[in-house]
Amino acid sequence: MDKLWQQWAVEHGAELDEAGVLHVGDEPAQREAIFAGVGFAPLTEWALIRFQGEDALAFLQGQLSSDLRLVTPKHSQYSTYSSAKGRMQANFLIWQYQGAYYLMLANELAETLHKRLSMFIMRAKVKAELVSDEWTLIGLIGQAAEARAHAHFANVPSEPHQVVVADDGVLLRLPSGALLWAQEGSSKAVADGLLEVAPLIGSLPWRLLDIRAGIPWLGKATSEEFVAQMANMELIGAVSFKKGCYPGQEIVARTQYLGKLKRRLYRVATTEGVTSGAQLISPSMGDQAIGMVVNVAQVNEGNWEALAVVQSNCWESGVFVKEHPHLALQQMNLPYSLESDSALQ
Repeated sequence: MDKLWQQWAVEHGAELDEAGVLHVGDEPAQREAIFAGVGFAPLTEWALIRFQGEDALAFLQGQLSSDLRLVTPKHSQYSTYSSAKGRMQANFLIWQYQGAYYLMLANELAETLHKRLSMFIMRAKVKAELVSDEWTLIGLIGQAAEARAHAHFANVPSEPHQVVVADDGVLLRLPSGALLWAQEGSSKAVADGLLEVAPLIGSLPWRLLDIRAGIPWLGKATSEEFVAQMANMELIGAVSFKKGCYPGQEIVARTQYLGKLKRRLYRVATTEGVTSGAQLISPSMGDQAIGMVVNVAQVNEGNWEALAVVQSNCWESGVFVKEHPHLALQQMNLPYSLESDSALQ
């Protein structure tokens, strides 16, 4: 988050905690605003890595699970990076701007992933930089906020992963809503304009939109815990089975073509707050862990929703949080089928 935006947010009553999460006063009221479809949220938990140079496409194509040839100035994409054992270390949203590729990921993973990917550049003509301080990410909720964004962009994207680019920013449409990346120097003016038509909302209430869209995000607690398909990555367009090799590709391909996948990502409800990385158990499996919570958001007093990777055959006997064995998870609908070959492309 650039300094101008941070200063603007503080002046308007926001507080940035040690984890980089921006809080804006009354969260119940902000959740109500989200349900009403009005507001804008500074999303401070994310970082950006920029890859540029004539070999950038070839380099990323050999490291990430998606087909980067499909990323254009008009189309974004989800992707993942895995260890040689096929375990995801991070997942990304990727778009192209002024010839460079921008990878959005959880801020707490950004420095490690930047160093990791930079190790393999070697003699390739690629430059990888952490550029989070040059940009501000803003989540837009509702027609009023999107209409105000129209002042900075030729049009507002209507289809998932459609991208509209301006000289000083990028506007993307995702399953969870519209995202606006504003460059340093223009973010304050954008925020002033948005505040005229919509309330300011903190980072935490926005999480619910990704959860309801079935879009998981890895953090430190969940990095290297899942093969891509366990987190439904192939269902949201983050995995290509037609491209060449990349780290973990053999494991990902074997998981896809040999036998039925035992674990999947589910949207769940709970009556108590749980933490990302919390292990799950089931009476049918004793004390053996049968899954893990990935992301959590509060809905209202006494109700939370989450995305959790769960061993599918355990639902009948019940799924519980290991640290709170009385706390059962209730399965909820996702906006895509777990059996489909593709979902949110």
